[in-house]
Amino acid sequence: MSNSKNISPWLWIPTLYFVEGIPYFLVNNVSVLMFAKMGVPNGQMAMFTSLLYLPWTLKFLWSPFVDIIKTKRWWIVTMQAIMSAAFLVLALTLPRPGAEQIASGTTPMGMFTFTLILFIIAAFASATHDIAADGFYMLAQSQSSQAAFVGVRSTFYRLANVFGNGVIVAVAGFLESHYGNIPMAWCITICGSAVLLTLLTLYHIFMIPRPAADVPNITSGSGNAAGEIFKGFGKTVSTFFKKPGVWLAIVFMLCYRLPEAFLIKMCTPFLVAARELGGLGMKTEEVGLAYGTIGVIFLLLGGILGGLLASRIGLKKSLWPMAACMTLPCLSFVYLAIVQPTNLLTISACIAIEQFGYGFGFTAYMLYMMYFSEGQFKTSHYAFCTCFMALSMMVPGMFAGYIQETLGYRDFFWMVIVCCIVTVAVTTMAYKKVSPEYGMKKTTD
Repeated sequence: MSNSKNISPWLWIPTLYFVEGIPYFLVNNVSVLMFAKMGVPNGQMAMFTSLLYLPWTLKFLWSPFVDIIKTKRWWIVTMQAIMSAAFLVLALTLPRPGAEQIASGTTPMGMFTFTLILFIIAAFASATHDIAADGFYMLAQSQSSQAAFVGVRSTFYRLANVFGNGVIVAVAGFLESHYGNIPMAWCITICGSAVLLTLLTLYHIFMIPRPAADVPNITSGSGNAAGEIFKGFGKTVSTFFKKPGVWLAIVFMLCYRLPEAFLIKMCTPFLVAARELGGLGMKTEEVGLAYGTIGVIFLLLGGILGGLLASRIGLKKSLWPMAACMTLPCLSFVYLAIVQPTNLLTISACIAIEQFGYGFGFTAYMLYMMYFSEGQFKTSHYAFCTCFMALSMMVPGMFAGYIQETLGYRDFFWMVIVCCIVTVAVTTMAYKKVSPEYGMKKTTD
C-alpha cells in the first residue's frame, strides 16, 4: 500500500502547505474586507469575524482524535473537500445587499448568518487540516528530508498569504470596478477560490503518498486506546500548568500582541472607509497591492531578519529591540489617520514600515513560545501556546470595531499606541525569566 518512495516531496509538500494557508487567510483576513465592503458596521464585523479564530484556539481539544481515527492522509483529503464545498456554497449563497445600503454602512450582520456558518465550518476544517498536515509531514518523510523541506513548506505557506491577502483581494477589486457590483464581485472571487481548492484537492487525492507509517493509532481490538488518549491528554495539560512561571508566560502570550490585535482588525476597514469618515477611501485592488502584497512582503522580510538576529544574540537580548519594533510602527497608522494621504506610494510605505516591525517583533513571540514549551511534552505544550496566541488575537478583535465606532479612526489608533504600554510591561517581566543562551546559534553549529 505504500507509495511514499515513488512520489517526490516536491510534488506534494508545496501544494499541501499552499492549501493549508489559503483557507486560513480567507477566513481570518479576506472576510474582514469583504464584510466591510458589503457595508457591515465595524462593530458587528469585528465581533463576528474575530470569533472565526475560535477553531484555532480550541484545536488542541480534538487533535488527539486525528491520531486515533483514520489516517492523516484521509483527514487531509477529507478536510480539503469540506473546505472546497463550504467556500463553493458560500459563494453561491452570498447575500447581495443593495448599493444604497452598502453606501450607508448599515448592512446588518444578520443578513450573513448562513455565510458565517459556512465560514465556521471552513475554519474547523482548516484547523483540523493543520493538525493532520503537520503530522503527515513528519511521518511521510525521513528526518533528513523533513529538515530539507522545512523551508519549502514555510515558503509556500507564506505564498498563500500573498495569494490570499494580495491576489484574491486584487481580483475582487478589479471585478468591483469592472461590474460596478460589489456583491457579485465577491461571489465570483470566492467561487474562484473554491474552484482552485477543489482542483488542488483532486490533485492531492492522487499525488499525496500513502506511507506505511500512516495508520490510525487505534485498532478494533484495542478498546482501551481511547482511554489512554484521554489519560495522556490530561497529563500533558496538567504538566503544562505545573511549569515554573506558567502564569507569567500566559500573560505574556495574551498581552504581547495587544496593540497589533486591535490594529489588524481595523486596518483594511480604515483603508477602504470613505475619507469623510476618517478613512483613506482606497479601492479594493489598491488594498490588495499595498496591504496584501507589499505589506506581506515586508512582514516576511521582518520575520526573516528577526530570526537572523535572534540566532546571533539569542532570545533574551532580542526581546527589547523586537518589542520596540512591535510597538513603534503603530505610529504609521496614526500618521495615516491624521494626514489621510492620497498617494499610494506614501500609504504603501507606511504599511510596509508597520508590517516590517510586526514581522520583526513577532519573532520574539514565537521564540518565547518555543522556549516555554521545552520539556517532555514539547509538541503538545507548543500547541497549547499557539491556542493562547489565537486567543490573544480573538478577544481584542471582538471589541475593536465597537471601540473604533466610538472613538473614530484617529483616536482609535492613538488608543492602540497607549496599548503599547502593555507590551512593554509584559516584556519587562518575561525578560527577567529568559535564559541568556536560548535561541543563540552555537559556534560549533
